[in-house]
Amino acid sequence: MSSIPGTTQEQLVLGAARTVEAKRVPARSLRASALNGVRRGLDILVAGGLLLLLAPLMLAIALLIRLESNGPAIFRQQRIGHRLRPFTILKFRTMRHEADTAPHREYVQSLITRPSGSEPGRLYKLSVDDRVTKVGRFLRNWSLDELPQLLNVLLGHMALVGPRPVIPYEVELYPDSYLARFDVKPGVTGLWQVSGRNERTYSEMVNLDLEYAERASLLLDLSIIARTIPNVISRRGVA
Repeated sequence: MSSIPGTTQEQLVLGAARTVEAKRVPARSLRASALNGVRRGLDILVAGGLLLLLAPLMLAIALLIRLESNGPAIFRQQRIGHRLRPFTILKFRTMRHEADTAPHREYVQSLITRPSGSEPGRLYKLSVDDRVTKVGRFLRNWSLDELPQLLNVLLGHMALVGPRPVIPYEVELYPDSYLARFDVKPGVTGLWQVSGRNERTYSEMVNLDLEYAERASLLLDLSIIARTIPNVISRRGVA
């Protein structure tokens, strides 16, 4: 190794190591950026195409919601997304306008804080709640209430595939081990949705979200998208 006046051997070695690492980091970042760019392009292409294709159906759904009950057709709620950033999720309203959210909050709290091993066999779903309208129950059964989330995808708040978008009062109760699920954008569909949905327990749902965050790739996204339609048609895991 050549020497530089006033520079020790150790300094030269450390300098060379920093140079190599500096070259590696941009290379990794470029690969990650390229992959994210491809996935974002796919999100925009598919979400935009589906919105155009499904516009008549979505208009009909909005009309049915307004005819059955008072209130807006679109339900807006704050959720926690990528890197714990809040955003407003869009869904078709399935419950009576301004329905009380306390029962869901209390149940979620019981699931997260329940002692290990005592969790019930499957997740709670408010599909049998008397606050859910007839149109809303049909929309939930066929996952049609999720269609407005395609707008969230176009806005960049969500991806086509990712963990379930979480309500703020859930995050307040999360242990640190759950927070890695926010390393990626939440999705319209995801590993949990194609793996049994409400047949799963809460902890199993979070573990599937964590698994996706760890394994996220374009190939995995395409696999989940391909499995989503058959799962919706078969209504697997619908409570």
